[in-house]
Amino acid sequence: MDASLPIALATGFLGGFGHCVAMCGPLVGALGIAAPPGTPVRRALLPQLAYHLGRVTTYGTVGAAMGMAGSFVNVAGRIAGAQDVVAVLAGLLLVAMGLGVAVQSLWVKDAEGRLAGRVLGAVRKLAGHEAPMRAYPLGLVLGFLPCGLSYSAFAAAAATGSPVRGMALALAFGAGTLPALLLAGAVVGALSARSRGLLQRAGGLLVALLGVLFVLRGLRIHVPAL
Repeated sequence: MDASLPIALATGFLGGFGHCVAMCGPLVGALGIAAPPGTPVRRALLPQLAYHLGRVTTYGTVGAAMGMAGSFVNVAGRIAGAQDVVAVLAGLLLVAMGLGVAVQSLWVKDAEGRLAGRVLGAVRKLAGHEAPMRAYPLGLVLGFLPCGLSYSAFAAAAATGSPVRGMALALAFGAGTLPALLLAGAVVGALSARSRGLLQRAGGLLVALLGVLFVLRGLRIHVPAL
């Protein structure tokens, strides 16, 4: 077996518990807190699995393109504009998810709670909690989000000079990131199912804040690195 594949897998695994959880944790957390209260953890993880399958599919496709071109710089330059658009879309999604959850928790006993419920219902549909595979295309798109760690894997894919080996390397890296992100999603899903109040409001607002940062970054307005 090509030694680069287990190295890519280990890079994704180790980086997943550091960089990926820090950068993408709020995003998978948003998928988790969109689950209806009391949803079993296993069922809450289904849309997250679909989301990650989409994300890893994008990684494999980009890795194949890098390997076929044999140049990280050329391919990355071509998708740079698309990444700005994806960052803005991801940011708006996070703002919708975060505010939907925070507002639902704040106004759940008020008449306005019905409006908040509609907002959260729309978020749950988008997040795939009514049909889990709806989260797959979401993962396909958000897999293009700029990320320093995935860029290192794509650079290695370009160095293979082969679309097949480049795809395999990127897929191995993406698979390595799954344990940390699925664990993060499971923890957030369990917490939000058991506690609504202050914890959910704070989590929703933090997710919305991350969304604003993504939007600003996509618009190329200077913000701290994510």
